[in-house]
Amino acid sequence: MSGGRTGPATSQDFYQVLGVARDADADAIQRAYRRLARKYHPDINSDPSAEERFKDVSEAYNVLSDPRTRARYDRFGPDFRRVPEGAETWAGRAGGGPGAAAGSGAGSGFGADRGGGGFGAGPRGGGGGFGFGGFDFADLFGAGAQGFAHRGRAGPVPGADQESEVQATLGEAYRGGRRRVVLPGADGPREIEVTIPAGIRDGQRLRLAGQGGRGRGGGPAGDLYLVVRLLADPRFRAEGRDIHTDLLLTPWEAALGTTVALDTPDGQRVSLAVPAGTPSGRALRLRGRGLPASGPGADAGDLYAHARIMVPTKPTERENELFRQLARDSSFNPRGPS
Repeated sequence: MSGGRTGPATSQDFYQVLGVARDADADAIQRAYRRLARKYHPDINSDPSAEERFKDVSEAYNVLSDPRTRARYDRFGPDFRRVPEGAETWAGRAGGGPGAAAGSGAGSGFGADRGGGGFGAGPRGGGGGFGFGGFDFADLFGAGAQGFAHRGRAGPVPGADQESEVQATLGEAYRGGRRRVVLPGADGPREIEVTIPAGIRDGQRLRLAGQGGRGRGGGPAGDLYLVVRLLADPRFRAEGRDIHTDLLLTPWEAALGTTVALDTPDGQRVSLAVPAGTPSGRALRLRGRGLPASGPGADAGDLYAHARIMVPTKPTERENELFRQLARDSSFNPRGPS
Protein backbone atom coordinates (compact mmCIF):
# COMPACT_ATOMS: atom_id res chain seq x y z
CA MET A 1 0.00 0.00 0.00
CA SER A 2 2.93 2.28 -0.68
CA GLY A 3 2.23 5.71 -2.06
CA GLY A 4 -1.01 6.11 -0.10
CA ARG A 5 -4.44 4.67 -0.51
CA THR A 6 -6.05 5.20 -3.90
CA GLY A 7 -8.94 2.77 -3.85
CA PRO A 8 -10.68 0.00 -1.96
CA ALA A 9 -8.67 -2.90 -0.60
CA THR A 10 -10.55 -5.45 -2.68
CA SER A 11 -7.73 -7.98 -2.31
CA GLN A 12 -8.80 -8.49 1.27
CA ASP A 13 -11.54 -10.87 2.28
CA PHE A 14 -14.25 -8.67 3.76
CA TYR A 15 -15.36 -11.41 6.14
CA GLN A 16 -11.82 -11.66 7.50
CA VAL A 17 -11.59 -7.87 7.79
CA LEU A 18 -14.63 -7.87 10.09
CA GLY A 19 -13.65 -11.14 11.76
CA VAL A 20 -16.97 -12.88 11.07
CA ALA A 21 -17.92 -16.20 9.51
CA ARG A 22 -19.17 -16.31 5.93
CA ASP A 23 -22.64 -17.31 7.16
CA ALA A 24 -22.79 -14.52 9.77
CA ASP A 25 -26.18 -12.83 10.02
CA ALA A 26 -26.77 -9.08 9.76
CA ASP A 27 -26.67 -8.56 13.53
CA ALA A 28 -23.28 -10.27 13.85
CA ILE A 29 -21.89 -8.15 11.03
CA GLN A 30 -23.18 -4.95 12.63
CA ARG A 31 -21.78 -5.88 16.05
CA ALA A 32 -18.37 -6.61 14.53
CA TYR A 33 -18.42 -3.29 12.70
CA ARG A 34 -19.37 -1.32 15.80
CA ARG A 35 -16.55 -2.91 17.79
CA LEU A 36 -13.88 -2.33 15.14
CA ALA A 37 -15.05 1.17 14.22
CA ARG A 38 -14.78 2.25 17.83
CA LYS A 39 -11.33 0.69 18.03
CA TYR A 40 -9.86 2.23 14.87
CA HIS A 41 -11.61 5.59 14.55
CA PRO A 42 -8.70 8.05 14.11
CA ASP A 43 -10.08 10.37 16.77
CA ILE A 44 -9.80 7.55 19.28
CA ASN A 45 -6.78 5.62 18.00
CA SER A 46 -3.67 7.72 17.38
CA ASP A 47 -1.77 4.92 15.63
CA PRO A 48 -0.81 6.14 12.11
CA SER A 49 -2.29 3.00 10.56
CA ALA A 50 -5.61 3.31 12.38
CA GLU A 51 -7.29 5.45 9.74
CA GLU A 52 -6.42 2.99 6.95
CA ARG A 53 -7.69 0.12 9.08
CA PHE A 54 -10.83 2.10 9.81
CA LYS A 55 -11.42 2.58 6.09
CA ASP A 56 -10.96 -1.15 5.42
CA VAL A 57 -13.46 -2.01 8.16
CA SER A 58 -15.93 0.57 6.86
CA GLU A 59 -15.67 -0.69 3.28
CA ALA A 60 -16.17 -4.29 4.40
CA TYR A 61 -19.28 -3.28 6.32
CA ASN A 62 -20.52 -1.22 3.39
CA VAL A 63 -20.48 -4.33 1.20
CA LEU A 64 -21.62 -7.01 3.65
CA SER A 65 -24.43 -5.01 5.27
CA ASP A 66 -26.32 -4.68 1.98
CA PRO A 67 -27.92 -8.04 1.07
CA ARG A 68 -27.74 -7.41 -2.67
CA THR A 69 -24.13 -6.26 -2.64
CA ARG A 70 -23.16 -9.08 -0.30
CA ALA A 71 -24.74 -11.62 -2.66
CA ARG A 72 -22.73 -10.22 -5.59
CA TYR A 73 -19.55 -10.27 -3.49
CA ASP A 74 -20.16 -13.88 -2.45
CA ARG A 75 -20.73 -14.83 -6.07
CA PHE A 76 -18.05 -12.93 -7.95
CA GLY A 77 -15.37 -12.38 -5.32
CA PRO A 78 -13.27 -9.21 -4.89
CA ASP A 79 -13.87 -8.15 -8.53
CA PHE A 80 -17.64 -8.02 -8.05
CA ARG A 81 -17.67 -4.30 -8.88
CA ARG A 82 -16.37 -5.10 -12.37
CA VAL A 83 -19.42 -7.22 -13.09
CA PRO A 84 -22.20 -5.10 -14.68
CA GLU A 85 -25.62 -5.25 -13.06
CA GLY A 86 -27.65 -8.04 -14.67
CA ALA A 87 -24.60 -9.93 -15.88
CA GLU A 88 -25.12 -12.84 -13.50
CA THR A 89 -26.55 -15.14 -16.17
CA TRP A 90 -23.68 -14.51 -18.56
CA ALA A 91 -21.19 -14.82 -15.70
CA GLY A 92 -22.62 -18.22 -14.84
CA ARG A 93 -21.85 -19.48 -18.35
CA ALA A 94 -18.32 -18.09 -18.00
CA GLY A 95 -17.62 -20.11 -14.86
CA GLY A 96 -18.55 -17.50 -12.25
CA GLY A 97 -21.76 -19.17 -11.19
CA PRO A 98 -23.29 -19.47 -7.75
CA GLY A 99 -20.97 -20.69 -5.08
CA ALA A 100 -17.85 -18.92 -6.31
CA ALA A 101 -15.94 -18.01 -3.18
CA ALA A 102 -15.16 -14.39 -2.43
CA GLY A 103 -11.46 -13.81 -2.80
CA SER A 104 -11.07 -16.54 -5.44
CA GLY A 105 -10.89 -14.15 -8.35
CA ALA A 106 -13.99 -15.63 -9.98
CA GLY A 107 -15.67 -13.21 -12.32
CA SER A 108 -12.53 -11.21 -13.09
CA GLY A 109 -11.94 -10.05 -16.63
CA PHE A 110 -15.39 -8.55 -17.21
CA GLY A 111 -13.97 -5.28 -18.51
CA ALA A 112 -13.35 -1.93 -16.94
CA ASP A 113 -14.63 -1.10 -13.46
CA ARG A 114 -18.04 0.46 -13.98
CA GLY A 115 -18.69 1.10 -10.33
CA GLY A 116 -16.65 4.25 -10.00
CA GLY A 117 -13.55 2.50 -8.62
CA GLY A 118 -13.05 4.96 -5.77
CA PHE A 119 -12.82 3.78 -2.18
CA GLY A 120 -16.19 2.70 -0.91
CA ALA A 121 -18.02 2.87 -4.23
CA GLY A 122 -21.56 1.88 -3.37
CA PRO A 123 -23.48 -1.06 -4.73
CA ARG A 124 -25.76 1.16 -6.76
CA GLY A 125 -23.19 2.92 -8.88
CA GLY A 126 -20.08 4.98 -8.37
CA GLY A 127 -19.31 7.66 -5.95
CA GLY A 128 -16.63 8.57 -3.46
CA GLY A 129 -16.95 7.95 0.23
CA PHE A 130 -18.39 4.84 1.75
CA GLY A 131 -22.05 4.00 2.24
CA PHE A 132 -23.29 2.03 5.21
CA GLY A 133 -26.22 -0.04 4.02
CA GLY A 134 -28.75 1.80 6.16
CA PHE A 135 -26.50 1.79 9.25
CA ASP A 136 -26.58 5.08 11.14
CA PHE A 137 -22.99 6.09 11.80
CA ALA A 138 -24.27 8.47 14.46
CA ASP A 139 -24.97 5.41 16.64
CA LEU A 140 -21.21 5.13 17.13
CA PHE A 141 -19.87 8.67 17.28
CA GLY A 142 -22.83 11.06 17.16
CA ALA A 143 -24.57 12.71 14.27
CA GLY A 144 -21.55 14.89 13.44
CA ALA A 145 -19.40 11.84 12.72
CA GLN A 146 -21.32 11.04 9.56
CA GLY A 147 -19.13 13.60 7.81
CA PHE A 148 -16.09 11.39 8.35
CA ALA A 149 -17.93 8.28 7.26
CA HIS A 150 -18.77 9.82 3.91
CA ARG A 151 -15.60 11.71 3.09
CA GLY A 152 -13.88 10.24 0.09
CA ARG A 153 -11.30 13.04 -0.02
CA ALA A 154 -9.56 15.16 2.57
CA GLY A 155 -11.97 17.34 4.48
CA PRO A 156 -13.27 18.22 7.94
CA VAL A 157 -13.23 15.32 10.38
CA PRO A 158 -15.78 15.51 13.23
CA GLY A 159 -14.54 14.75 16.71
CA ALA A 160 -15.47 11.46 18.34
CA ASP A 161 -18.15 11.26 21.00
CA GLN A 162 -16.80 10.56 24.48
CA GLU A 163 -18.27 8.96 27.57
CA SER A 164 -17.44 9.34 31.24
CA GLU A 165 -19.17 9.18 34.63
CA VAL A 166 -20.41 11.78 37.07
CA GLN A 167 -21.33 11.06 40.67
CA ALA A 168 -24.31 12.55 42.47
CA THR A 169 -25.86 12.21 45.89
CA LEU A 170 -29.41 11.01 46.36
CA GLY A 171 -30.29 14.49 47.61
CA GLU A 172 -29.00 15.97 44.34
CA ALA A 173 -31.08 13.46 42.43
CA TYR A 174 -34.14 14.78 44.33
CA ARG A 175 -33.43 18.51 44.13
CA GLY A 176 -30.96 18.83 41.26
CA GLY A 177 -27.49 20.31 41.64
CA ARG A 178 -24.16 20.99 39.99
CA ARG A 179 -21.00 18.89 39.83
CA ARG A 180 -17.52 19.43 38.43
CA VAL A 181 -16.01 16.70 36.28
CA VAL A 182 -12.35 16.39 35.30
CA LEU A 183 -11.77 14.83 31.88
CA PRO A 184 -8.49 13.73 30.30
CA GLY A 185 -7.53 15.26 26.96
CA ALA A 186 -4.74 15.54 24.43
CA ASP A 187 -3.77 18.93 25.88
CA GLY A 188 -4.06 17.79 29.49
CA PRO A 189 -7.05 17.43 31.81
CA ARG A 190 -9.96 19.80 31.52
CA GLU A 191 -12.69 20.57 34.04
CA ILE A 192 -16.32 21.17 33.21
CA GLU A 193 -19.34 21.98 35.37
CA VAL A 194 -22.34 19.72 34.94
CA THR A 195 -25.96 20.39 35.88
CA ILE A 196 -27.60 17.42 37.60
CA PRO A 197 -31.32 17.63 36.79
CA ALA A 198 -33.86 16.79 39.49
CA GLY A 199 -35.25 13.30 39.06
CA ILE A 200 -32.11 11.81 37.51
CA ARG A 201 -31.79 8.06 37.99
CA ASP A 202 -28.72 5.91 38.52
CA GLY A 203 -27.31 4.88 35.15
CA GLN A 204 -28.99 7.64 33.14
CA ARG A 205 -26.85 9.47 30.58
CA LEU A 206 -26.50 13.22 30.23
CA ARG A 207 -25.55 14.58 26.77
CA LEU A 208 -23.34 17.65 26.57
CA ALA A 209 -23.33 18.73 22.93
CA GLY A 210 -19.93 19.78 21.57
CA GLN A 211 -18.02 18.76 24.71
CA GLY A 212 -16.51 15.58 23.23
CA GLY A 213 -13.39 15.07 21.12
CA ARG A 214 -12.11 17.95 19.02
CA GLY A 215 -12.73 17.90 15.29
CA ARG A 216 -10.01 18.24 12.70
CA GLY A 217 -9.81 20.49 9.67
CA GLY A 218 -12.72 22.58 10.85
CA GLY A 219 -14.89 19.59 11.75
CA PRO A 220 -17.34 19.95 14.67
CA ALA A 221 -16.52 18.63 18.11
CA GLY A 222 -18.17 15.44 19.27
CA ASP A 223 -20.58 15.15 22.17
CA LEU A 224 -19.85 14.13 25.74
CA TYR A 225 -22.09 11.57 27.42
CA LEU A 226 -21.97 11.38 31.22
CA VAL A 227 -23.34 8.32 32.98
CA VAL A 228 -24.81 9.31 36.35
CA ARG A 229 -23.81 7.15 39.30
CA LEU A 230 -25.72 7.77 42.54
CA LEU A 231 -23.51 7.59 45.59
CA ALA A 232 -24.39 5.10 48.30
CA ASP A 233 -26.49 6.54 51.11
CA PRO A 234 -26.42 5.03 54.62
CA ARG A 235 -30.20 5.30 55.02
CA PHE A 236 -31.69 5.03 51.56
CA ARG A 237 -31.27 2.91 48.44
CA ALA A 238 -32.63 3.70 45.00
CA GLU A 239 -34.23 1.25 42.58
CA GLY A 240 -35.17 3.20 39.49
CA ARG A 241 -37.34 6.06 40.75
CA ASP A 242 -38.41 4.19 43.90
CA ILE A 243 -36.58 4.74 47.18
CA HIS A 244 -36.30 2.17 49.96
CA THR A 245 -35.46 2.67 53.62
CA ASP A 246 -35.66 0.74 56.90
CA LEU A 247 -38.35 1.60 59.44
CA LEU A 248 -37.26 0.62 62.95
CA LEU A 249 -40.15 -0.31 65.26
CA THR A 250 -40.49 -1.55 68.82
CA PRO A 251 -42.47 -4.76 69.35
CA TRP A 252 -45.37 -2.85 70.88
CA GLU A 253 -45.44 -0.29 68.04
CA ALA A 254 -45.68 -3.09 65.53
CA ALA A 255 -48.30 -4.92 67.57
CA LEU A 256 -50.49 -1.97 68.56
CA GLY A 257 -49.91 0.36 65.61
CA THR A 258 -48.54 3.88 65.75
CA THR A 259 -47.65 6.97 63.73
CA VAL A 260 -43.97 7.73 63.20
CA ALA A 261 -42.00 10.60 61.66
CA LEU A 262 -39.97 9.47 58.65
CA ASP A 263 -37.16 11.39 56.97
CA THR A 264 -37.02 11.52 53.17
CA PRO A 265 -33.86 11.87 51.02
CA ASP A 266 -34.71 15.48 50.14
CA GLY A 267 -34.50 16.51 53.80
CA GLN A 268 -38.21 16.60 54.57
CA ARG A 269 -40.01 14.75 57.35
CA VAL A 270 -43.35 13.06 56.77
CA SER A 271 -45.80 11.19 59.01
CA LEU A 272 -46.30 7.49 58.39
CA ALA A 273 -49.14 5.46 59.88
CA VAL A 274 -48.07 1.97 60.97
CA PRO A 275 -51.04 -0.42 61.09
CA ALA A 276 -51.51 -2.63 64.13
CA GLY A 277 -50.07 -6.09 63.62
CA THR A 278 -47.32 -4.99 61.22
CA PRO A 279 -44.84 -7.85 60.83
CA SER A 280 -41.13 -7.38 60.33
CA GLY A 281 -40.33 -6.98 56.64
CA ARG A 282 -43.63 -5.42 55.54
CA ALA A 283 -43.13 -2.52 53.12
CA LEU A 284 -45.24 0.55 53.81
CA ARG A 285 -45.56 2.77 50.73
CA LEU A 286 -45.65 6.55 50.55
CA ARG A 287 -46.92 7.22 47.06
CA GLY A 288 -45.08 9.89 45.07
CA ARG A 289 -42.33 10.37 47.68
CA GLY A 290 -39.61 8.73 45.56
CA LEU A 291 -37.50 10.47 42.93
CA PRO A 292 -39.47 13.21 41.16
CA ALA A 293 -40.55 12.90 37.53
CA SER A 294 -37.91 14.17 35.11
CA GLY A 295 -39.82 14.49 31.85
CA PRO A 296 -43.22 14.56 30.16
CA GLY A 297 -45.25 11.46 30.86
CA ALA A 298 -42.98 10.31 33.67
CA ASP A 299 -44.34 9.60 37.14
CA ALA A 300 -42.64 10.27 40.43
CA GLY A 301 -41.41 7.21 42.26
CA ASP A 302 -42.60 5.94 45.63
CA LEU A 303 -40.90 5.71 49.00
CA TYR A 304 -41.02 2.28 50.67
CA ALA A 305 -40.40 1.94 54.40
CA HIS A 306 -39.55 -1.65 55.35
CA ALA A 307 -40.54 -2.53 58.92
CA ARG A 308 -37.79 -3.92 61.13
CA ILE A 309 -38.87 -4.88 64.65
CA MET A 310 -36.18 -4.21 67.22
CA VAL A 311 -35.86 -5.34 70.83
CA PRO A 312 -33.86 -3.64 73.60
CA THR A 313 -30.36 -5.09 73.84
CA LYS A 314 -30.04 -4.16 77.51
CA PRO A 315 -33.57 -4.24 78.95
CA THR A 316 -34.24 -2.86 82.40
CA GLU A 317 -35.53 -5.11 85.15
CA ARG A 318 -39.03 -3.67 84.68
CA GLU A 319 -38.88 -4.39 80.93
CA ASN A 320 -37.76 -7.96 81.63
CA GLU A 321 -40.66 -8.36 84.06
CA LEU A 322 -43.14 -7.16 81.44
CA PHE A 323 -41.67 -9.44 78.77
CA ARG A 324 -41.92 -12.41 81.16
CA GLN A 325 -45.52 -11.55 81.92
CA LEU A 326 -46.28 -11.32 78.17
CA ALA A 327 -44.61 -14.68 77.62
CA ARG A 328 -46.83 -16.25 80.31
CA ASP A 329 -50.07 -14.69 79.14
CA SER A 330 -49.68 -14.78 75.33
CA SER A 331 -50.63 -17.80 73.23
CA PHE A 332 -48.93 -16.42 70.11
CA ASN A 333 -46.38 -18.78 68.56
CA PRO A 334 -44.80 -17.60 65.27
CA ARG A 335 -43.34 -21.08 64.71
CA GLY A 336 -46.63 -22.87 65.19
CA PRO A 337 -49.10 -24.08 62.58
CA SER A 338 -50.32 -21.32 60.28
